[in-house]
Amino acid sequence: MQTSTRDRIVVAAARLLQRQGYVGTGIKQIAQEAQATLGSVYHFFPGGKEAVAVAAIRHSTEEFSALLGKALDSEDDPAEAVSACARQLADELRESGWTDGCPVTAAALETLGSDSEIQQVCADALRGWERLVADKLLRCGFPAESARELATTVVCALEGAEVTAQVNRSEEPLLVAGRQLARLVRSYEI
Repeated sequence: MQTSTRDRIVVAAARLLQRQGYVGTGIKQIAQEAQATLGSVYHFFPGGKEAVAVAAIRHSTEEFSALLGKALDSEDDPAEAVSACARQLADELRESGWTDGCPVTAAALETLGSDSEIQQVCADALRGWERLVADKLLRCGFPAESARELATTVVCALEGAEVTAQVNRSEEPLLVAGRQLARLVRSYEI
């Protein structure tokens, strides 16, 4: 299946941002990785690097949302579903050689304090992932407020565990977080 030049640019930028962050990724490198000309990048993204990054983060967000949704749906029990998410993240991270962590973390941290569109799409991504977890909990009978707060806790814990796993080159932080989050979910009486 052939992909369009624009799609190749977005996918290449997404992978580079995930591995190198926003600051460490250059527009020329994106063009090279996408096997596109620099003119093509600017044709599709007249806003330059930030515009490419926004499209790339949205793409990565959709990919991760699909992975998260699949992991959550893999188990009927909400505690087991949360644990399955952590195991899936650990597997993916290990298989990438510890390079393919959260698709928004680096860009989000590198643009903190700015009122950029990058910050907005990163915030949207995190809220979207929280909604996926909350929806799973709601379907399992959790009250709305508990589901919302637990979902925020799950996403925050998994984000931190993923960074820790990358730094330590070990899946253990994610597996521990998954077990503890499952214990937390089970502690709610529904």
